[in-house]
Amino acid sequence: MRTIPNNFTIPTNANYIQAGTGSPVILIHGVAASLHDWDDLIPVLSEHGYASYALDLLGHGDSPKLESRAYQMDWMLDHFSTWMRSLQLTEPAILIGHSMGGYIALEYARRVSAWTRGLILIDPFYSLSQLPALLRRTYLRPRVSSFIVGRTPPWMFRLIVEMTSMAMGHSTGAIHSLPERIRAQTAFDYTRTSPGVYGALNDVPDMNGNLATLSAPTLVVWGERDQTLHPSSFGKLVNQMPRAVGRSLRAGHVPHQSNATEFNQIALEFLKGLD
Repeated sequence: MRTIPNNFTIPTNANYIQAGTGSPVILIHGVAASLHDWDDLIPVLSEHGYASYALDLLGHGDSPKLESRAYQMDWMLDHFSTWMRSLQLTEPAILIGHSMGGYIALEYARRVSAWTRGLILIDPFYSLSQLPALLRRTYLRPRVSSFIVGRTPPWMFRLIVEMTSMAMGHSTGAIHSLPERIRAQTAFDYTRTSPGVYGALNDVPDMNGNLATLSAPTLVVWGERDQTLHPSSFGKLVNQMPRAVGRSLRAGHVPHQSNATEFNQIALEFLKGLD
């Protein structure tokens, strides 16, 4: 692991929310997102007897930011693990992770299997091979990606969100795949994300060699029209994990937001099976 530049240390505090009572469920968002990724899921979990804990990852939302042009995944994991310990949970947790949050959930489950009751992975990132060629080349140059992101004005990113949402459409026939409030939150979260975060995917260890050792019950849910990660990669993930099942939805990279009602029902069915 590379050393942390400028002699700074990984912050121990994280911005997070807790809602509901019952079995603990940890909610982990992806790159350039925030704990608001789970605004549609948390009330449902609370209603059905689960305690939700959702954080802003290092460099995101209202959590601490580091003065670095290229974060490392180890820093993200250290920050997340420290936060997990601070919760002082008295029973193993169920981890729900989207995209990069899926990688964090997988790696945490590998390191702390005794405290991982189950996993729900949504379009999870676990290998650079999942990325389309252009994105892969961009992430392999963290200084370049940080430079580009740092100079993309918020209005342009909002326009990209709007165009992508319209291009994807919705399975119900709606013009947009994402509701307006989610499109606005997505654009806002982008403005609050440290540009160096995009470098965290540069040197992540490939998870393929460890997937067979992860024995926690796992549900993998993905969008059949994901343009960020190859949809075919999610079935391969399911096949490598001994206790994994998969469900695909007619959606893009964020089915928990674009198809919230359908996703929430699938997640609840899985959670009830763990009781």
